[in-house]
This record gives sequence, structure tokens and C-alpha cells, in this order.
Amino acid sequence: MTRFWLVRHGPTHANSMVGWSDIPADLSDHAQIARLNAALPDVPVISSDLCRAVATADCLRPRPRLPHDPDLREIHFGEWELKTWAEAQETHPEAIRAFWEAPGPAMAPGGECWDQLTDRVNAALLRLTGTADELIIVAHFGAILAAVQLAAGLSVTEAMTHKIDNLSVTCIDFSGSQPGKLHKINQIP
Repeated sequence: MTRFWLVRHGPTHANSMVGWSDIPADLSDHAQIARLNAALPDVPVISSDLCRAVATADCLRPRPRLPHDPDLREIHFGEWELKTWAEAQETHPEAIRAFWEAPGPAMAPGGECWDQLTDRVNAALLRLTGTADELIIVAHFGAILAAVQLAAGLSVTEAMTHKIDNLSVTCIDFSGSQPGKLHKINQIP
């Protein structure tokens, strides 16, 4: 069993669906970054390979860094990438409705579904489990919710009811072979 400290990257201020687009994070709130740093244990850090997660992880120094992991990326929004929900509604009204009402298999055209995201995050967590007693993962809203779903044995709908703020901390225990434990979710230091 490994304890994962899941940190959502700093804000992008985008008012659209941002999945795999490499948009930088605003990390100008130095007091918030200092509080986040102080709230986390002194353990290795791994992040998604997208720049907003990488830059946030770089703020958690002097902790050791592990190589970036693309399996920790946000959900891929396909044709909806960088579009607002209203714009997606105009072009794909049934698909966007299904994406929220039946989120497991529903997906954006050219994107991935929640089930694929969860499989991807599960693969990353399984690879990381046992490499250390504790790890910090800097990732994205969807990836963190997928980890919460896996650790706590939640349905997709139950997982998606949780809020994950930028620069928040969620803590789970995960082994992959038995139920994990959710210690805290969306804690703002």
C-alpha cells in the first residue's frame, strides 16, 4: 500500500475545457504555494507531463523529482478541447449531455471517456505503488477524481460529485489489490 498525496496544479484561468492542451499554470500566489509546500510530507514528487502540472511540481522543492508520467494527464476532450460547454452543446448536444449524465463510456468526439481515463490513472498508480511508502502526485481534476474513485471504490457518478480545487490536496492509500482509503479530499492548505 502506498499513500498518495494528490495535488491539483495551479490555476490556468481558462474558461473552457482544458484536457491535453499545454496551458501554463498561474503560480504567482507565493503565500499559497508556501502553505501547500508546508502541508505536504518530504517525499518524492511525480507529475503529469503537461506544463501546468510540471511547473506546480517544481514549486515543491527541494523534494526529489521522479520522471513525468503522461498517464497522469487530464481527460482528453478531443474536439471539445479549449471549447466552452456552450460551444460543445451547439455542435454535439447529445454527446455532451451523455458525457455528464452517463459519464463512464461517454466521450467527446476524438477524445477519451471517463472509463479510459480511470484505466490510465489506475495503470499509473499500480506502477507507482510500492516504489515508496508515500508519493506526491501533481495532476489534474479528472486524474485526481479517477484516483479517488479507484481508492474509495466509488461509482463514476459518486466520484464526480467531489470538487477538486487548484492547489488542493487529496490523500489516498492505494494498493490496487484491495480497497484503499480516502483520508482527505480537496483540502486547501
